[in-house]
Amino acid sequence: MSIVRIPPVLRTSTGGQKQVEVPGGTVREVIGGLVAAYPGLGPQLLSGDGDVNRFVNVFLNDTDVRHLQSLDTPVDERDTVLLLPAMAGGAGLSLASGPGRRMTTHGGPCSCPGRAIDC
Repeated sequence: MSIVRIPPVLRTSTGGQKQVEVPGGTVREVIGGLVAAYPGLGPQLLSGDGDVNRFVNVFLNDTDVRHLQSLDTPVDERDTVLLLPAMAGGAGLSLASGPGRRMTTHGGPCSCPGRAIDC
């Protein structure tokens, strides 16, 4: 069985477990087995057509599966699958707080001449 590491945002669906063992010969089968064992993960991980949601990043042994064979990447019992849903949100970013003043990403005034908000 492969180890699936569960990020904090998904742990409520696994009873707080940080990792679970799931059988499967490919990443797709492991994710399918995970959702079968923990149905609450289904809406968080899978799209309507049963594929992994586009905002969920899947890694096999620290390598993004998009750089391998995607969900058809073979796994064995020594492999670790990590699921990382993309996080979004937060406060809006104001690019200016008055004429000619830029703001940094932390919300303070930017004093870097000629630079954008990435100071």
